[in-house]
Amino acid sequence: MSGAALAQAAARPISRERIIRGAWRVALYVAVVAGALLFTFPFLWMVKSSVTPAAEVLLNPPKLLPSEFIWANYQRPWTNLPFDWFYRNTAFVTVAGMIGVILSSSVVAFAFARMRWPGRDKLFMVMIATLMLPAPVTFIPTYVVFAKIGWINTFLPLLAPEWTGSPFIIFLMRQFMMTIPLEMDDAARIDGCGWIELFWRIILPLSAPVVGVAAIYSFQYHWNAFERPLIYLNKFDLFTVPLGMAMLNQRYGPDFGGLMAMATVSIIPVMIVFFLAQRYFIQGVVVSGVKG
Repeated sequence: MSGAALAQAAARPISRERIIRGAWRVALYVAVVAGALLFTFPFLWMVKSSVTPAAEVLLNPPKLLPSEFIWANYQRPWTNLPFDWFYRNTAFVTVAGMIGVILSSSVVAFAFARMRWPGRDKLFMVMIATLMLPAPVTFIPTYVVFAKIGWINTFLPLLAPEWTGSPFIIFLMRQFMMTIPLEMDDAARIDGCGWIELFWRIILPLSAPVVGVAAIYSFQYHWNAFERPLIYLNKFDLFTVPLGMAMLNQRYGPDFGGLMAMATVSIIPVMIVFFLAQRYFIQGVVVSGVKG
């Protein structure tokens, strides 16, 4: 393009549509940044409070930055309570529960999505209806059952129900598996695959995105679980991290700096799992609702 053409293009007035489009784009970016700051503010405040002197945590109006950084807040809880043991218990319950809920839910979802049997859809609706049942309603009857079979003060009440499937995870997996073409089932049967081989060698590998979603949800749920461990675990050596933080507040509180420090440390594994499986999480959430 010649210099005259460039000068003519530069002198050409900007159209109204371009101005409106640019204004909307700027407004969108501002809204996204404001929303991101709004949602990350509690996390940033937790990190800031974890290194804030105790006298400044509850100041009104609050200070944006602490006058000095108290790194001892991260060391003190570990000397007061055996948090290393609490983390081992939490890791065991989380990994075992996550594996159990993914394996059991994937099998049930496969049966609802790929198999044809009488009453399948009605039974699926009944299972979905259980999501409307509040969890506290089941605490007393399940506690009575586990107490009669001698499972109190063990990890079994926390793990055994996970190996029977989760209605929410089953729903996600079933929706995703229904997006896989049925022609793959026919091709697998022609090659001699049964239901087990079809599930294990074809459907489950293709369902990796929704498995990643289920892993994130399950990991976060088990890692942060408080009510069920509080009900079933009374022995000190079986405590998980949330119970350890509650004991820290009860025995050595109010230690806001120590509590915020332990909360910051405890959230790191969840963040690591999320960022590692972020691609599968987004893909699984988008695709799981495509077909009903």
